[in-house]
Amino acid sequence: MNGNRVRLLFLNLGHAYAHYFMLIHPTVAVMLERRGQGEYGELLLPATAGFVAFAAFTLPAGWLGDRWSRNGMMALMFLGLGVASMLTGVASGPYQMAAGLFLMGSFAAIYHPVGIAMVAESGAGVGQALGVNGVWGNMGVAAAPLLTGALTGMLGWQAAFLIPGALCLVSGIAYLALVPAELSKRESTPEIADTPPAKASTALPGRILAYLVITALMGGLVFAATTVVLPKIMEEAFRGGGNGLIGAAGLASLIFACASMAQLVTGRAVDRVSPRQLMLLLALVQVPLLLLLMTQEGQWWIVLLSLGLMITVFGVIPVQDAIVARHAVSGWRARVYAVKYVLSLGVGALAVPVVAWGYDPASGFERLYLLLAACAVGVAVAALLLPARRYRQAALSDNA
Repeated sequence: MNGNRVRLLFLNLGHAYAHYFMLIHPTVAVMLERRGQGEYGELLLPATAGFVAFAAFTLPAGWLGDRWSRNGMMALMFLGLGVASMLTGVASGPYQMAAGLFLMGSFAAIYHPVGIAMVAESGAGVGQALGVNGVWGNMGVAAAPLLTGALTGMLGWQAAFLIPGALCLVSGIAYLALVPAELSKRESTPEIADTPPAKASTALPGRILAYLVITALMGGLVFAATTVVLPKIMEEAFRGGGNGLIGAAGLASLIFACASMAQLVTGRAVDRVSPRQLMLLLALVQVPLLLLLMTQEGQWWIVLLSLGLMITVFGVIPVQDAIVARHAVSGWRARVYAVKYVLSLGVGALAVPVVAWGYDPASGFERLYLLLAACAVGVAVAALLLPARRYRQAALSDNA
């Protein structure tokens, strides 16, 4: 296995870690509520600190990735995230918990501007490489409810932070030992590095920038809210059914895992189909799914609708990343990803209070579903700003 493949393996693993660690606490909050240790909304609120840091530190991480070392930043992510998770596992009280989650979010923030920029320049087909990387990221999302539920059920909530933290720390040591500091040009031949010189003076075309800002804000809220709330949706749907926390968390994990496969399809499709068509389809399908979730009471209908929703939510990710990869010049790419993710993760930091606001013990998540449906409509409208032609044509001429 050459240096590029080893690096890509660790980059994919890092994506899984970044999402996994950010979703430990939402499942812990469900567990604590079931044990009568507080209300769900109040227990969930300390996670806000982690999501705020997850957004805020993307900009400095992207700047350091471009100006210092992307490889060094990735090593820092593995090591720092592992230590921060272990510190959170020994927290006592909500303030220490919030501080630990803030530290975790700070190191997890490194991944999206730095790691995805490295994947985009890995030399593989852009859409396909980002699609595979996206599957790894969402497998982290999928694993979080199940493994956190299992660890808290068997060993207590502290183990849900301590054990993954130790594993991430070991991964960081392995990264330093196995991943070469630099790749030779023979090993790294990115398809997207040959941006025409005439376009090198601007980071992004204006229409693409406007699209990314709108969808980062609206789509970021949809992604963050659905990934945070799904374990609770499953727990509510099967309340009294004897499944328990691990059963509800297992269903959420199964939905996340199955839905993540959509990124393999959309990642390949973005190399062959107009990004406008893809984004219109994915965003518009979300609207009826969210509205149907408001009216359904059957347990397995809720599972099927949730699966369909998460397929569309996850399917958007490689399309968005490929848009940046195709339009941003290499020297700006980490910073452009940083801006995109600071917006999407920044509004995602609102997901915890928004979910708490959107939940009512009597009516469930009706208010939340209406808000997210409106956001999906906004994403669909913004998609009209995208090129009408597929990228292999548009990349060779002006964007239309």
